[in-house]
Amino acid sequence: QVQLAESGGGLVQAGGSLRLSCFMSGLTFADYPMGWFRQSPGKEREGVSCISATGDIIVDYDSAKGRFTISRDNVKRQLYLQMDSLKPGDTATYYCAPLGHVTSGFCSGALPDINWGQGTQVTVSS
Repeated sequence: QVQLAESGGGLVQAGGSLRLSCFMSGLTFADYPMGWFRQSPGKEREGVSCISATGDIIVDYDSAKGRFTISRDNVKRQLYLQMDSLKPGDTATYYCAPLGHVTSGFCSGALPDINWGQGTQVTVSS
């Protein structure tokens, strides 16, 4: 059974930085492309950024471009999201998930029937 554990969120002022981490068990981490998602109250979950299994392809959604950097360490089985120049609009719960595939310019959705983690809350004050 896939288990996902996100950490690193917190309260930060606008313009600040946070680094999120994600640990996945139940699947061979190095075999799967991974993605970061976020969800704000009253809104649907949206993609933020994704990375291929080997880390050679990265796709950023508009919300992440120029400010967020996704990375992974396949030895440690960790996925990261470095978030800089944070804005109040980035306030959300952030989740990670294994994806079906990542190609240049495209992140597929999360694998079906995964158990999403509890996420990590990011709150950006103005």
